[in-house]
Amino acid sequence: MKVSKQTNDRIIKSGEDRAVDIVVWFCLILVLLVTAYPFWYVVVASFSDGYDFMRGGVYLWPRIFTLDNYKNLLGQKIWTNAFAVSFIRTIVGTFLTVCMTCLVSYTLSRKDLMFGKIYRFLVVFAMYVSGGLIPYYIVLKNLHLVNSFWVYVIPSMLNLFFIIVGINFFGSIPMALVESAKLDGASELKTLLRIVMPISTPFLATLSLFSAVNQWNSWLDSSYYVNKEALRTVAYRMLVEINQSTGASITGGTITTKSTTLTTQATAMVTSMLPIMCVYPFLQKYFVQGLMIGAVKE
Repeated sequence: MKVSKQTNDRIIKSGEDRAVDIVVWFCLILVLLVTAYPFWYVVVASFSDGYDFMRGGVYLWPRIFTLDNYKNLLGQKIWTNAFAVSFIRTIVGTFLTVCMTCLVSYTLSRKDLMFGKIYRFLVVFAMYVSGGLIPYYIVLKNLHLVNSFWVYVIPSMLNLFFIIVGINFFGSIPMALVESAKLDGASELKTLLRIVMPISTPFLATLSLFSAVNQWNSWLDSSYYVNKEALRTVAYRMLVEINQSTGASITGGTITTKSTTLTTQATAMVTSMLPIMCVYPFLQKYFVQGLMIGAVKE
């Protein structure tokens, strides 16, 4: 391959380099279309007339545009209640998870912690060894968390994977910062809040995003540990809606000329993905940096 020439701070690419660039861009655009089209197809289905969509031939845009699918879905009380439960669960659960993870991770990351190595080993050991579903259910029942909103929040406050990532991050912070705060008379909690946390934005953003996604998309706990319909989440409702095999809506509604099972399923998918997609752009600049936490060792 010919070496590109550089003239007056401008790189002039050879014909071979340009050909390679064209092939690379073509492959990237092809991958983008292949990955983005299924999502776009779901969006198109959610805005399509139900009977018209069932006839087929709808690929790039709705042949008959309608908002009745969203009106029918959001007009049902069980869906609006599920959105409310999921929003509250995500906000409260993410806040408590971030707080508890930072407290535990910062403590375990300290080199002067007595029996610190043993504690860190137990964290890793517990992440790979589980007590099983039935003992876990019995524990939750004895704690009176079954059929309670707090079954969504309290068990997820301490995620062992998040704790390990937090230990690696806080362990990479120079001890000189902590020691300087101690010389100024700051306590451990004040050092964490005033010194450590302000420089932990990438970790906090990544942790918040991961925790929020886990809370919003979780359906297993709503299926196993909750029997009250008022406590069902959006993820559980969507799972039931997608898995139904009959033409009638699982929510008790009837098929109208504007909505069918397929368009209702597509509408449920779009509405369930939209909140997380709205949050992600605000945290994207911290996301890549946060994923590299603990990946490089000095």
